[in-house]
Amino acid sequence: VVRERHRHRYEFNNRYRQKFEDLGLVIAGKSMDDLLVEIVELPEHKHPWFVACQFHPEFTSTPRDGHPLFMGFVRSAREYKSVRTAPRLAQVASA
Repeated sequence: VVRERHRHRYEFNNRYRQKFEDLGLVIAGKSMDDLLVEIVELPEHKHPWFVACQFHPEFTSTPRDGHPLFMGFVRSAREYKSVRTAPRLAQVASA
């Protein structure tokens, strides 16, 4: 169970849920009553890091203690950059 602060007037329209899932969207979090989609993700083979949420992770973040979503995004971006730049660094080193 994840408890997060909400402040929105928008909801995921469940009429489109199956269509989104058929295209690869993963329903990663739902409301306690199982009626509302709260978190969606794309698998890594479709996108290196894609998470969307209905709650506000910024409400519980501080500069020293970021919300796990932000920390995961930064960590993933750093890993992605190192993987993408490694071949170029090898080319420069061998030149």
